[in-house]
Amino acid sequence: MDAKLSRVARMLTPSPIQELSQLAQRIGAINLAHGFPDFPAPPDFKAAAVSAINSDFNQYRHVQGICELLEEKMKRDHGLHINPLTDVVISCGQTEAFAASIFAVIDHGDEVLLFDPAYETYGPCISLAGGIPVYVPLDPPYWTFDVEKLTKSFTSRTKAMVLNSPHNPTGKVFTKGELEAIAEACRSKDCICITDEVYEYITFDMHKHVSISSLHGMQERTIITSSLSKTFSVTGWRIGWACAPSNIASAIRNIHIRITDSAPAPFQEAALTALRSSPEYFKSLRTSYEARRDIAVETLSGLGFQIQFKPQGSLFLFAELPESWLHSDVDFVRELIKKGGVAAVPGCGFFHYSSNNENKYYNRFVRFAFCKSDETLAAAAQRIRELEVIGDKGLLKKL
Repeated sequence: MDAKLSRVARMLTPSPIQELSQLAQRIGAINLAHGFPDFPAPPDFKAAAVSAINSDFNQYRHVQGICELLEEKMKRDHGLHINPLTDVVISCGQTEAFAASIFAVIDHGDEVLLFDPAYETYGPCISLAGGIPVYVPLDPPYWTFDVEKLTKSFTSRTKAMVLNSPHNPTGKVFTKGELEAIAEACRSKDCICITDEVYEYITFDMHKHVSISSLHGMQERTIITSSLSKTFSVTGWRIGWACAPSNIASAIRNIHIRITDSAPAPFQEAALTALRSSPEYFKSLRTSYEARRDIAVETLSGLGFQIQFKPQGSLFLFAELPESWLHSDVDFVRELIKKGGVAAVPGCGFFHYSSNNENKYYNRFVRFAFCKSDETLAAAAQRIRELEVIGDKGLLKKL
């Protein structure tokens, strides 16, 4: 019956990461693989959701108040002026906002540039739309890019570029200078920029997120996608949005309506409470995650991981394997699950061979999520401290 499947469905096969995830579940490993918190969401957000359910906001619904609060946010944070009636689409999380944005602007054969490594859903979304992902390498250890390589990656078929900052998996926050180079390329080649800004409020060490839409000549060619999920610790609520010029937003909205119709009604109502959070909330968010990042860096450095680049933002540490480890990232994660009872994600799932055919680092990194409770991080740290790397044999051994 495989012959009945579409070409794209046959392309989307299970990865080694899925197999390792199943192994971790069977063993009951501590989950440092997935980027969602294991601690409670803020009580007032939960109370707002419960109140909305009890008030019978349980049917298809569009909560215009979200769009108005996003108008305020865009002006306050980025100096952008948007029309809340025409320029905002509420979606089922950032993932749907991104997919609907791709479907709205990409035709068969269009090329879409992405930085590599890249979050694993971007490429398949582009392929589902009939587009062609073209990867531009970010070079370790500091995940910089070559402006000349970026410029040469644009062709007559390039329709759009994807920009994720703060970046998953590396934790990079793109600098103003880097953003200016990307913006210049998009303007000169008349391309759309589709952003993923879900980690915009999670930055460290004085780094600050700048939306490329705020740069000269970019608002009219940028689609911003984001969500409540990471900022407010509610990844299961599936409330996201796209902000775009009105004609593009209209197309995104039409696609959204035909795919999911509306985002979950009670969680849209609760989003009003979350989006009105005080500046103190965001300051506390950054402080708490910065402390968790530092714990992760210290723990993994103790096992021999080479960490030349501390995450500047996001919820992840993308750590280079110990120099003594002579086997792959997949082998390491399998050993870590079996011997240490701690789950992480092999970095190879974020790299794409087209941009790394001359490089050998695509299987030398592991991603760890530190968006976990203090108790979880302490337990994982204790298990990791009890391990010793026997790299030539591809083994982890308990001390």
